[in-house]
Amino acid sequence: MTDQGRAYMYGAATVGIWSTVATAFKLALRHLDPLQLLLVATIVSLLVLLTVLAWQGRLRELGSVCRADLARSALLGALNPFLYYVVLFEAYRLLPAQVAQPVNYTWAITLTLLSVPLLGHRVTRGELLAVLVSYAGVVCIATRGDLATLAEGNLHGVALALASTVIWALYWIANTRSALEPVLGLTLGFAFGLPWVLGATLAFSSLPLSGEALRGLPAAAYVGAFEMGVSFIFWLKAMKLTSSAARIGNLIFFSPFLSLVLISLVLGERILPTTLLGLACIVLGNLLQQRASRR
Repeated sequence: MTDQGRAYMYGAATVGIWSTVATAFKLALRHLDPLQLLLVATIVSLLVLLTVLAWQGRLRELGSVCRADLARSALLGALNPFLYYVVLFEAYRLLPAQVAQPVNYTWAITLTLLSVPLLGHRVTRGELLAVLVSYAGVVCIATRGDLATLAEGNLHGVALALASTVIWALYWIANTRSALEPVLGLTLGFAFGLPWVLGATLAFSSLPLSGEALRGLPAAAYVGAFEMGVSFIFWLKAMKLTSSAARIGNLIFFSPFLSLVLISLVLGERILPTTLLGLACIVLGNLLQQRASRR
């Protein structure tokens, strides 16, 4: 198999994993609160990342990281996994999966907006059009196509889903200044984030040791192993092997639509036409943003 073929294989595997996570979130949240879910997922993800480093023979590199990179990793760990997933899981707790998943998908548009004040970038007319199209999709999903029903919807949940995109975009902007190899950097970030997650769980929730909470552990472990761990490594592998980052990058647009299929089949949610229309707008906005950025 050629390198490009292997890149497609890893990219498709990543898209497949991303398509399952919204369903896994909701299954876990039936038995766990957001902090309990995050605690289990963070521990499992950290173990997966450490296993990958051990398999690569790179565990020793953890002890040779300079203080500046350790300090940056501590900051990044506060953003991801701690703040980002606390907010995202709470949004999923409040909203149907078919609402939370597409709204969270606007993070690339949020990144474009935040790059203006934080990185000094200028927003082109094409990028501005992408922003308008994407957030029109958010409004369509949140209102079910009727602005008069906006106050009746869960505005708090939608606001949290949008806030998660801000945190994720801030994380990636801060991460651009890190000189660490990505897997090593993510491992350190999760190691520094775990005490935050554990402290918040002990302060505001409880350890997931009860009979009800134990029923949510398999889904939480899946989230940690695959959404937070394996998918990241597969995506890096795909981007390293491909001869065209755009070819692999465009695969991600299959993920939200495949996710809706699983949401319908596994969770039993009736997918609304406005969800499909709003998601189409969000994906179109992302495509327009990519095109404008390349120009």
